Amino acid sequence: MITAEMQTSKGVMKVMFFEEDAPGAVRNFIRLAESGFYDGLTFHRVIPHFIIQTGDPSGTGAGGPGYTIRSEVTGSRQYHERGILSMALEGSRTSGSQFFICCNRLLTAHLDRVHTVFGKVIEGLEIIDKIEAGDLIRKVVIHRIGGLGVDGYTQFEL
Repeated sequence: MITAEMQTSKGVMKVMFFEEDAPGAVRNFIRLAESGFYDGLTFHRVIPHFIIQTGDPSGTGAGGPGYTIRSEVTGSRQYHERGILSMALEGSRTSGSQFFICCNRLLTAHLDRVHTVFGKVIEGLEIIDKIEAGDLIRKVVIHRIGGLGVDGYTQFEL
């Protein structure tokens, strides 16, 4: 199992990943996090009761890591509810580093099987409601519990 601590300017959120449902998105997020990519980035898009979005190094909503990954929307956990981490996109194969965290189910159900769901906040859900535009991700710390996990290449092929 792989988890992460997302240390923000408003507090810490603990995240679990859906490795079986979205292995590519999980692998991508972990690589970016471990390289420090997310450290210091802002939540550039905050829509109360809908989503908080981050992962853009430009802070404008138009930036990314310089590559895209494929969508993974066929798994059993591809539904949006409070605390879900999902890849932002502008069309098929346009995900990269930007992701959003859902504020509730009611306003995000239409995103099911359109955006790749790759994890969920399991501790610190109250932080979601405290985040405002411009707040920071100070650091993302990845924790591997048990085996090697995504980057250990025991379950996932590169």
